[in-house]
Amino acid sequence: MRKGVFAGSFDPLTMGHMDIIKRACDMFDEVYVSVLVNSSKRTMFTIEERTDMIKKAVEAEKLSNVKVSCSDGLLVEHTRELGARYIIRGLRNSMDFEYERQLEYMNKRIDCGIETVYIMSAPEHIALSSSAVKELVSYKADIKGLVPEVNREYIENKK
Repeated sequence: MRKGVFAGSFDPLTMGHMDIIKRACDMFDEVYVSVLVNSSKRTMFTIEERTDMIKKAVEAEKLSNVKVSCSDGLLVEHTRELGARYIIRGLRNSMDFEYERQLEYMNKRIDCGIETVYIMSAPEHIALSSSAVKELVSYKADIKGLVPEVNREYIENKK
């Protein structure tokens, strides 16, 4: 069984993330969407809120081979704990690739049996980021089409 882990802060989950998740579902038997805890990042949503938003979005899309998890440790160790061999990374541009390639190198040092799979963002999501969504929300701007519809109102009303 091919298992992949798509990890990030997902603060909040965007349509770009959903695009990568859907495409990964076609490639893997099981896809774990893992919320990573990064103590150096100030998040808008709690880990519980983020995992709940992911679950709702996945359920709304009827993605039966997705599981949601979270971790406050190293991604490669979390991947191993889940019994997965693949880390899934979404790329928007060459800067993302350079950053992710460095992480892949470090992950290989920890466990050379875990592979990283890169999925390029769809053109309509290249400029989309969680940071951009949070900025729009702070100005009460419309985020329709940028986040899963099932989560939009919750995100818009976050104080």
